[in-house]
Amino acid sequence: MSTDSGLLAPTWAGTPAAAATDDEAWLQAMVDVEAALARAQARLGVVPVSAAKAISAVSADQLDVAALAVASRGAANPVVAFVPALMKLVPGDVAEYVHRGSTSQDILDSATMLIVRRVRSLLVADLRRCADALAGLCAQHRETLIAGRTLTQHAVPTTFGLKAAGWLSLVLDSIDRLESLVLPAELAGAAGTLAAYVEYGRLADVPAGVALIAPFAEELGLAEPVAPWHTVRTPIMDVGNALQFVAGALGKIGIDVQVLSRTEIGEVAEPAADGRGASSAMPQKRNPVLATLMVTAARQVPAQVSVLAQSMVAEDERPAGAWHAEWQTLREALRLVGGSAFTAAELLEGLEVFPERMAANLALSDGAIVSERLNVALAPILGKAVAKKLLASASREAASTGKPLREVLAGLIEVELPLDDLLDPAHYLGDAPALVDRVLQRHRGFLKSAPGTGPAR
Repeated sequence: MSTDSGLLAPTWAGTPAAAATDDEAWLQAMVDVEAALARAQARLGVVPVSAAKAISAVSADQLDVAALAVASRGAANPVVAFVPALMKLVPGDVAEYVHRGSTSQDILDSATMLIVRRVRSLLVADLRRCADALAGLCAQHRETLIAGRTLTQHAVPTTFGLKAAGWLSLVLDSIDRLESLVLPAELAGAAGTLAAYVEYGRLADVPAGVALIAPFAEELGLAEPVAPWHTVRTPIMDVGNALQFVAGALGKIGIDVQVLSRTEIGEVAEPAADGRGASSAMPQKRNPVLATLMVTAARQVPAQVSVLAQSMVAEDERPAGAWHAEWQTLREALRLVGGSAFTAAELLEGLEVFPERMAANLALSDGAIVSERLNVALAPILGKAVAKKLLASASREAASTGKPLREVLAGLIEVELPLDDLLDPAHYLGDAPALVDRVLQRHRGFLKSAPGTGPAR
């Protein structure tokens, strides 16, 4: 069988998220769940401690993942083939204690939460790198002038620091959403009643139904579920929604970098590296490839999450197809978002900023970019509608004749106005620097907080 190494998925190929979500990682998570179940049952006296230790000693690399993948077709899920393969790896007297009372969905759902937790740790670490890099850009360019653009056109002046503060807010929002996720273990039994777990407990004369949930979750380092969630897919949708937000947040940063790095704009550039941004046909090109990887993830993840949303419509106590549709879908979303965050950290830590190009682009309209300010100044004198009409006419005349806007305005306005001051973009930033400071203050709060990805979440 071929290896899914990400040839057509450069966003995640070779990144930590790829290794954390490959078949081997998923198989190890399933082994970890079976071992945690045995240890939890041993704590209650349902299985011997020695058996739990033997099961916990098994490693996924002892299993043939390719063979299990093919065998999983027989039952439409990988656990049915996995359990007997696992049983062969423990001593004969221990095999009967493997998967005791459990069901496929308990194992795979719990393994999924382990994978999500591990990828979340990678994500949060990379997003914190992004946040730190952006905080540096905010502080450095707090008052660096840049043209604000709306509907692709120059609007009013702003600062690059404020633009970076917007990106920083998105990254901090992303961290918030990831760290607030509750990732529960799944322990329910064949149809959600814990019946087989209870029965095995009776054989050992100990309570092992509801009483097993807490130690099982604790062994896995996952949250304790209140009730089974075989067909109540809140945990999966919560993860999907968080991933979609992170993908979109990073995609917004990526598309802004793409625009600002256009040849005719040239206000930022991605960090240079050998071979990066190269074209197969055009030697002169330095394509914004890191931003492109972030944007492509943002365009794909919503489609993945829509499948997760449709899978919430799950019939009975175990659906035929809805649960199954989640596995590869969620994995691809984790890969894409993990790869995007890893890429974003590299991009933002090395982003090149060119204030002189920002200033040059800001001057392209010869002061027309502050027409809003002029309108405010003229409205009390001429009336708002007349002032707006005059400024529109002056801007057109300046553009068509090549005359400086100041000269045109001086000829149209009969009253004395400090035109040099009014036409200076640096004097029309509103409270942009103060807004940057507010976002930086929020970032400082994040620096003081712990990552928050412990067992309770």
